[in-house]
Amino acid sequence: MSQRPLARAALIVGLGNVGSRLLGLLRELVIAGLFGATASTDAFRAAFRVPLALYDLLVGGMVSSALVPTFAAYVRSGDRESLRRAATAVGMVLVLVLLTATLATGLLAEPLMALLASGYAPEVQAQAAGLLRWMLPALVLMGSTGLLSALLYAQDRFLPPAIAVMCFNAGVVLAAFLLHPVLGILSLAIGVVAGALVQGGIQFWAARQWFAWMWPRLRHPAVVQVARLYSPVALGLLVSTATIALDTHLASRTGEGSLAAMGFATTLVQLPLGLVASGVSTAALPRLARSAGDPAEYRRALAESLCIVLLAIVPAAVGLLVLRTPVVRLLFERGAFDDAATVRTALAFLAYAPGLPAAALDQVLVNGYYARQNTRTPVLVGVFSVGVYLVTALLLLEPLGMAGLCIANSAQWVSHLVLMLALTQRSTGGLGGLGLGPTTARCLLASGLMGGAVWAAAAALQLDTARGLLALGPAVGILGAGGVALYAGVLAVMGLDDLRLLASGLRRGRRN
Repeated sequence: MSQRPLARAALIVGLGNVGSRLLGLLRELVIAGLFGATASTDAFRAAFRVPLALYDLLVGGMVSSALVPTFAAYVRSGDRESLRRAATAVGMVLVLVLLTATLATGLLAEPLMALLASGYAPEVQAQAAGLLRWMLPALVLMGSTGLLSALLYAQDRFLPPAIAVMCFNAGVVLAAFLLHPVLGILSLAIGVVAGALVQGGIQFWAARQWFAWMWPRLRHPAVVQVARLYSPVALGLLVSTATIALDTHLASRTGEGSLAAMGFATTLVQLPLGLVASGVSTAALPRLARSAGDPAEYRRALAESLCIVLLAIVPAAVGLLVLRTPVVRLLFERGAFDDAATVRTALAFLAYAPGLPAAALDQVLVNGYYARQNTRTPVLVGVFSVGVYLVTALLLLEPLGMAGLCIANSAQWVSHLVLMLALTQRSTGGLGGLGLGPTTARCLLASGLMGGAVWAAAAALQLDTARGLLALGPAVGILGAGGVALYAGVLAVMGLDDLRLLASGLRRGRRN
C-alpha cells in the first residue's frame, strides 16, 4: 500500500473511529446524566471491565499480532480457497474458546465480583454480578467481530469495520434512553449486547463469502500460525488482565464514585486515542506487514505513521489538559452528575494526561513489531511496564487515592513507550533522517505555545468556575478553535510540511 492508499485507509478507519468515539462520548453523557457517579455506576463499570478484559485477552490482542499477519499471508498468495478455509478454521476454534470463557465467567460471577469490587458493599457486588451475567453474550459477539475485522483488514477493506464500530455505542445509547425508566442500570447491560449484535452482523455480512461450514480443525496451518504468534502476546495480556483486576480492586477502596470518575476520565483519554492512534496504526499494519522484508520501506512507513500520530495527539492532549475542568463540566455535569463528580473526573484526567501521547505513539510501535511477526518483544516490554504500574500504584495509593492509580497508569504507558522506542531504534537501524526528530521539536513548541495561550485565556474568563451550557459552550468552542488555529499557524511559520500532513486529512506522509 503506497502512502496515498495508506492515508485513505487511515482516513476511513479514522472516520469510523470518529463516529464511534462521538457515540461513545454520547454514551458517557447518557450514563452521567441518568446515573451519575454513583454506586450503581460503579457496579456497571466493574462488571463491564470483565467482558472487555476477556475480549482483549482472547481476541483483541490477537487481531494485530496474529490474525492480520496470518490472513495477509494468504491474501498475498492469491489462493482464495485457502483463505476461506483458513478463516473458517480459525473462526470455529475461536468461537469454541469464547463460548467456554463465557460459560465459566457466568458460573463464577459472584466470587469474581466479590474479588474485584471488594471495597464496595455486598449489595453493590451482587448488582455487579447480575449485570455481568447479562453482558456476557456480548463477549462471543465482540470476539467474532474482532476475527471478521482482521479478515477484512488483511484485504485492505476498512469501510465495513469502520461502519460497524459505531454500532456498539449506538446500541448502548438507545437502550439506555428507551429502557432506563423501567430497567434502570440494567438497560446499559442490555445495550451492550444489542450493540455487539448489530456490530457483528454488519461485519459478518461483509465477510460472509470467506466462511464455510467445517468441523473445527486444531491442526489447520492457520490455527497453528495464529497460536504460535499469539502465545507470547496472550501471556503478556494475562499480566495486563491481572493489572486491570488489581486496578478495579484498588479503585473500589478509594471511595464511592471513584471507579465511575476514572471511567468518565478514560472516555476523554480514549477520544483522541481512537480518533488518531487507532486509525493510523490499524491502517498502517497491512503496509508494515507487506514491507517487513524491505527495511527502507518499513522504516519510511513506520516514521510516517509516528509523525501523523505525534502531530495530532500532542496538541489534543495539551488542549484537553488545559481545559479539563470546563470540558468535564460541559460534557457531563447534568442530572445525577454533580459538581463533586466533576472535580473527581477532572482530577483523574489530570493524572492520566501525561501518558496520553505515550499511549498513542506506542500503538504504532507495537503494530510495527507485530507486522514483522515479532510478538515476544512487546510482551516482555509490557510485563516490565506492568511492574512500573504496580510499584507506582502501591506507593501512591495511600497518599493520593484515586489520583495515585491514574498516575500509575500514566507511568505504565510512558515506560512502555520509552523502552519500545529504544528497541525499535536498535532493531531497525534507527529512524534518523526520516523527519521524526524535527517534527517532534516543532510539534512540542507549537503545542506549548498553544497550551499557554489557551490557559491564559481560560483563566481570564474564569472558566473553571463557570456553569451552564450557555456560559461554557461558546467559550470552550472559541478557545478550542483558537487553539487549533494558533497551533496550525505556528507550524506554518516553522514550515508547511507538517501542516500539510494534517490539513490533507492524512492523505500524504512526510517525505525526506
